[in-house]
Order: sequence, then C-alpha cells, then structure tokens
Amino acid sequence: MSYVKIFSGTNSRYLAEKIAKSYGKELGAVTISRFSDGEQSVSYDESIRGCDVYIIQSTFPSADNLMELLLLVDAAKRASAKSVTAVIPYFGYARQDRKDKPRVPIAAKLVANILQASGVNRLMTCDLHAGQIQGFFDIPVDHLDGAAIFIPELRQINKETLLIASPDVGGVKRARDFAKFLHVDLVVCDKYRKRANEVASMQLIGDVEGADVVLIDDLIDTGGTITKAAQIILEKGAKSVRAVCTHGILSGNAYDNIEKSVLTELWVTDTIPLKKESSKIKIYTVADLFAKAIRKIQDNESISSLFVE
Repeated sequence: MSYVKIFSGTNSRYLAEKIAKSYGKELGAVTISRFSDGEQSVSYDESIRGCDVYIIQSTFPSADNLMELLLLVDAAKRASAKSVTAVIPYFGYARQDRKDKPRVPIAAKLVANILQASGVNRLMTCDLHAGQIQGFFDIPVDHLDGAAIFIPELRQINKETLLIASPDVGGVKRARDFAKFLHVDLVVCDKYRKRANEVASMQLIGDVEGADVVLIDDLIDTGGTITKAAQIILEKGAKSVRAVCTHGILSGNAYDNIEKSVLTELWVTDTIPLKKESSKIKIYTVADLFAKAIRKIQDNESISSLFVE
C-alpha cells in the first residue's frame, strides 16, 4: 500500500490541519512563496516519490487559491508522486455550470479541464452547486454530502413542528433529500432574479403555519435570498426560521443582512474561512468527514457509508 501524505494550500491550512489530525498524520511540509510581482512559487520540503498525495485547497476567490492548487499538483507530479488527489472542500466557479444566456462561459467545465490538465488523478469535494458538474470530469470524483453533518443535529429539533424549506426552485432536490431523511414535509420559495445577487420577487409554495422551518441551501453568499425567504416564511405564520448552508461565502453585506434578519441562526461548515464571528452563525467542521473519506479511498473501500441513510 502506498504511503499517504497530506498537504495544504495557504488559505485552507486551518482546515487541512484538522483533516490531517483526524486522519492521524502530520500535515506535510511545503514552502509557498511569492516573487516581488506577486507570482506564486511552491516547493515540497520532503520526498513524495511513490506517495499518494492529497492536496487540500478550497478554490474560493481570489483566483490565487486555484492557481496555488494547480502549482502544487504540477510540482507533485514532477516529484514522482504515485497519485495526486485534489481535495477541494469548496469548489469555486461552480455557479457558472451552463450557458443560461448567450456569450457566457461555462466556468465549472473550464476549471475541470484545467485541473485535469494539471495532472490531478482524483477529485474530492463537498456539496457541489450542481451535482452534474461531476460529469465535467473524466477522473473519479468523490462528492461528499454535507447532510451527513447537519442531519444528526436537525434530528434534535421537535419532529412534530419541523419543516424543511428550499429558498429557490433550483435547490428543491437538496431540500427534498433533507426532508426525506428527517421524515418531514417540504415547502418551496419561488424567486425571480433580475441580476445576480439581487432577488426581484419571491413567493412561498406550501403551508408553514406554526412550524419550525429550516431553509436548506448549498451556499450562502450575500444572504439576500435566504433572509428574504426567512422573512416571507415568518410572515406566513412560522414559529421560527433557521438556515443550513454548507458553504458560508458571506460576501458583501452578508453579515449585516444575517444579523438584521429574522433568522434564529445560520449553520455553516468550515469549507471556507469565515471573515468574522457572528452571534447567529454556528460553524460545523467537515474535517472528520474528509479524513474518513481519505482513509476509505486508501483502503479501497466504498465511501457510501459516509452518506446519510
């Protein structure tokens, strides 16, 4: 069996250290520096010849995070690593997964092509914005499910009043899966956008009277959709509204939007580092989930046991 070595890019080191500890290894030594013009340079400070290398780096903005990952992959391949797995807890550029209007890129496909061209043998990620992005790759993709972290916590809420909600039609499948696991009903918010990050109108489909509602989404960016949906749900008679989002991007006025909203709390994971603390935001770690997945891959075992049943 090959020897496992785990490395990290600069801005995901906080998570990589937890994953490595959960796996039972020290994080590998790598030097990441910059030339005076900002160009990145990477080098491994230990031999990785013949090793199964796991490089942990979420690709949230800036694009330096993606570039750093690509350089680490290329360096590992040239250093004779047996295999290189890109562990991308948050897969950036996934929101542009199709041509929804003329003359636009399919960014998720472009990133997939770039990763494969760099020499990645396998991809491990969590809660892609659209599941079909797995089909953009011609290498194995381990798509982990954040529900495995949140479902046990949600089961602590009174099932008699619990209700799952999707903040938009596009997220219905994800919300329906939560509802199925918890054996509760589902409602949907139908939104209309005039432009990105700006909700023009929203309607609620379903009855929320007297319910403790949990909004489910893969990510929260400015918080506009989630907070607007929460407001409408509360106005329709819900007792409380909380939100569960795997990736806490939280850009722009997100923190202010959340603090001023009717949300009881927001649950996110640590796939992306939060810019600041908030009394309404509760963070769960994905470290154990990724560590278990790495171990199962190394032992040639199925990772299906890591999913909620």
